[in-house]
Amino acid sequence: MTLTEELRIADAAGRRQGWRGWAALVVLMLPVLLVSVDNTVLSFALPEIGRDLAPSSAQQLWIIDAYPLVLAGLLVTMGSLGDRFGRRRLLMIGATGFAAVSAVAAFAPSPELLIVARAAMGVFGAMLMPSTLSLLRSIFTDRDQRRLAIAVWAAMFSAGSALGPIVGGILLEHFSWGSVFLLAVPVLVPLLVLAPILVPESRDPRPGRIDPLSIALSMATMVPIVYAIKEFAVAGPSALPLVLVVAGLLFGWLFVRRQLRSATPMLDMRLFGRGTFTGALLVNLLSVVALVGFLYFVTQHLQLVLGMSPLESGLALVPGLVLMIIAGLGVVPISRRVSPRIVVPAALVLSAAGYLLISLSTDAAALGSLIAAFGLLGIGIGAAETVSNELILASAPPAKAGAASAVSETAYELGAVLGTAVLGGILTALYRGGIQIPDGVPADAAAAARETLAGAVTTAEALPARPGDDLLAAAAAAFDAGVGVTALIGAGLVVCAGVVAAATLKGSRTQSVDH
Repeated sequence: MTLTEELRIADAAGRRQGWRGWAALVVLMLPVLLVSVDNTVLSFALPEIGRDLAPSSAQQLWIIDAYPLVLAGLLVTMGSLGDRFGRRRLLMIGATGFAAVSAVAAFAPSPELLIVARAAMGVFGAMLMPSTLSLLRSIFTDRDQRRLAIAVWAAMFSAGSALGPIVGGILLEHFSWGSVFLLAVPVLVPLLVLAPILVPESRDPRPGRIDPLSIALSMATMVPIVYAIKEFAVAGPSALPLVLVVAGLLFGWLFVRRQLRSATPMLDMRLFGRGTFTGALLVNLLSVVALVGFLYFVTQHLQLVLGMSPLESGLALVPGLVLMIIAGLGVVPISRRVSPRIVVPAALVLSAAGYLLISLSTDAAALGSLIAAFGLLGIGIGAAETVSNELILASAPPAKAGAASAVSETAYELGAVLGTAVLGGILTALYRGGIQIPDGVPADAAAAARETLAGAVTTAEALPARPGDDLLAAAAAAFDAGVGVTALIGAGLVVCAGVVAAATLKGSRTQSVDH
């Protein structure tokens, strides 16, 4: 049976869900909310972790990186295992393990144990996200209901990103750093109780055998590439990232070669032959790069230039994230009537306008300009990602929904690290090349100030009033000048995403890529 025939049969079998399906959606949103909060809350706990556990600089990086490295390496594997053994079963295992190792991380007595716990969280986190999205595919077989369910899924992911800074600020104001990890327990316990009651099991009826070599090759592809991107962001261009990328691409070629030769592949490579599937993935990837890159510089500006607290910075971003949620839900009725090749590029025009507002405005550093720009960016990306996520799932047969969801999640993870590495790296280079150290600043202080904006702020606080104020002004000017150029590049990425959408996303109204 061809892929198109499988999709046509699945679409014909679609039936509308009653209250039970929507109750299952509420339950499935719990891990989505948790994982998205987790993505942003740790950065607020790092100063306290540094004071309590005294990790070395290398250990501090691994505390941050262990989770996304393991997660990215295992997403495709876990999505495929969910298709084979049951997506609800994998979700339950992932929730149990994630809650348990989060408790271990909360009380870790040493940096080494915290790093191990973070890596284990990556293993169980890789079970959670593909399972939630693929279960939506099996629960909501009616196309219109599935669009709305995916819009809610994306909205909850955005809500978690908004809640991360706020929750982190509140928890760390009243409790120790371990509280940001213990947050997983009260969120996942209701899932473990309600999922067996409300969420139906689903799996591939013809799963085939487990292929350990494919699992190893998928990890050997993703881990070096993600680590290389992070290494480039931290240390700049060097031989190590290049070697790691080449190694990852080599293992990726071997992985693809093996999947094409297998009768029951872990990842059905036929999906990538569908322009809509590949185009929607690229739209997601570029959109996340643009979003994370924007957050990278706007959070620094709010806290280090405008002097806002982490909690105040988080609250300043809430309007944009609320607009992102509203746009994701509001695009559902529009996408029923208008082709995605029109809806997605039109939405991304707003996102590009947000970046251009920062790049071209003479008052881009003002709080109002930043909030307005993030609002425009959020509206465009919220609408575009709802449509593109639904197209990714609709492009895959229900039996392969786990693997398709895992590929979508992998695009998210790559987009997140590329956003920091590419746009963050460009901004850092522009800042270092543009800062003019004022007279009266000692050489060692000048060297620290040239490294990062945070280094300049810390250095300025230790200097006498006059040179300290001059250094702060010089650092802020260099940073904002770099933001102007970086924002223009970000606008270009969003435009590229719009061009990809217009060229690849087929169909109109409820006629989809399924046919």
